[in-house]
This record gives sequence, structure tokens and C-alpha cells, in this order.
Amino acid sequence: MHISFFMHPFHFSPSSIRACIRKSKFLCPFCRKTRLSFTRWSTDWKRATVLYEQAANAFRVAKDYEKAKTAFEKASKGQEMLSSPWDAAKHMESAATQAKELSSWKEVGDFYRRASELYIECGRSQPASDALEKGARALADTLLDEAAQLYSDACTILEDDERDQMAFDLYRAAASIYIKLEKYSDAVSFMMRLGLAAEKCNATNSQSKAYLSAIIIYLYAHDFKQAEKCYNDCYQIDAFANSDQNRCASKLLAAYRDGDIEEIKHVAQSSAISNLDNVIIKLARKLPTGDVSALKEDTVEDGEEPLDENDLT
Repeated sequence: MHISFFMHPFHFSPSSIRACIRKSKFLCPFCRKTRLSFTRWSTDWKRATVLYEQAANAFRVAKDYEKAKTAFEKASKGQEMLSSPWDAAKHMESAATQAKELSSWKEVGDFYRRASELYIECGRSQPASDALEKGARALADTLLDEAAQLYSDACTILEDDERDQMAFDLYRAAASIYIKLEKYSDAVSFMMRLGLAAEKCNATNSQSKAYLSAIIIYLYAHDFKQAEKCYNDCYQIDAFANSDQNRCASKLLAAYRDGDIEEIKHVAQSSAISNLDNVIIKLARKLPTGDVSALKEDTVEDGEEPLDENDLT
């Protein structure tokens, strides 16, 4: 099959690609330029890096992902040695892409982490966070714990740079991963972080949605006491206290106290919940997940009389 193409900044002919593939030790001559010997007292990283970059692009086009991954790693190292962390980060991301093609998931995470560190060296928080997000998305179906940690670290980078408003989707993605892992307290933690970030940005609607989502997660985990505590804490915040999300949460908790399954299901269909993230909507539509009649019995045992809506005193 005849192939012709041009890839900036190097042009590869079909014959040069075939030659690259035929020679299993293609990278070895380049490696020699980075080794010291009795006749070579300094390493030629500049020339070697150019050759690694040429090799990486040739192997990538030829879909030899293993060799392309190795060449991009070495090209990244070369750019590091040449004091160019930005280019080194770009090559490391390319190495991660090749590792993904090989389903080498641990390497995918490691490469994106290294790329993020290199972007930090450049003082660029956004691409550093983006690199971790790419890694998290790549691992979301395979290494869930690592994906969640990558999302968390991506959020932290933006928080440290006071760019919280850019992390909203990352908080939601991390919470979604933790819900899959059935680590509900961790999922709530990210919703609360989202609420705090939204407060800093005066995004009151996103803030209130985050708090309602946290309450729903606790209820799905059938932890009514924590849901109630979370509600009471959030109620101290004016933006939430005056919101539709607060009224929805209040009705939902009241239905739990009354052991009213039909009312719980009714509230779960409300517009306040329908406007939340899909993963939270799915949780809400499955409520209640436990025996709510026991909650009503506990309320009576605590000395509280059931609410009589006709009694206005």
C-alpha cells in the first residue's frame, strides 16, 4: 500500500517508514548520542531529540504504538535536558496516547502525571490540570480509584491557582467516579468542594445544586442522619436557604421523617432534581433505598409527635 503524508516539522516518505519498521534496533543509533564514552565526553541531546521526534512520528503513523511510545518518552527526556519543559510535556502526553492504544493503563496514568508536572514547571496550571483530566478520562472505565485521584489532583491544581471556576466539571466527574465505587462520603466531599468553589465565584445556582446533590447522595446511601446534618449545615448559607433546591431538600427530608414512600418518589420527580447532573437524577429516582418506616418509628421514640398539617398552633 502506498502512503504519502507530511507531518510538521518532519517529512517522511513511505520507504523511510518501512525502513524504521524493519530495523528492530532503530532507536539504538540515537541512544548512542546520549551516552558518554572514552571518545564522547558530552551528550548531543539536541541532535538525539530531533531523531527521537522523527522516529516517534514515523512509528505513530505506522501504528507501531510500542515503538512510538518509547520514542516519545525519549523525545520528552531530550526536551527536558534541553530545558524545554513545555515540549517535554507535549511529548509525554503523546506517549500517554500511545500507551492508551496499547491498553497499558498504568503507564497512561504515569505519563499524564509526568506531563502535568512538566506543565507546572512552566507555570501553566490550566494545561497541568487538563493533562490530569485526560488521564482520568482514559482510566474511568478501568482504574477507577486512580481516575478519581487524578480528578482530585486536577481540582487541587486549579484551586491552588485560584481558578476554582474552571474546576466545576472536574468536581462533578470525580463525584461520579466515587459513586461508581460506592464511596459515597467521598462523592459528597466533592459536591461540597463544588459548592464552595461556586460560592467564591458567586455562582449561586451551581452552589445550591451541589448541596442538594450531596443530600441526595447521602439519602441514596441510606444515611439519613448525615443527610439531615448536611442539610442543616447548608441551610446556614443564605444562597441555599433562599433557593428552590433548599425547598426540594426540605420536602424530601420531611417525607423521609414521615416514612412516606409515595411522597419521596413524588419529590424525586420535581424540576429541582430534574435539573441536576444525570448521575444524581438516577440516584434520586431510585429513592428510597432502605426501610423508611424505621425512620418514622425512631422519630416517635425520640418524643416527637407526627406533624398534623391541620394543626396551626
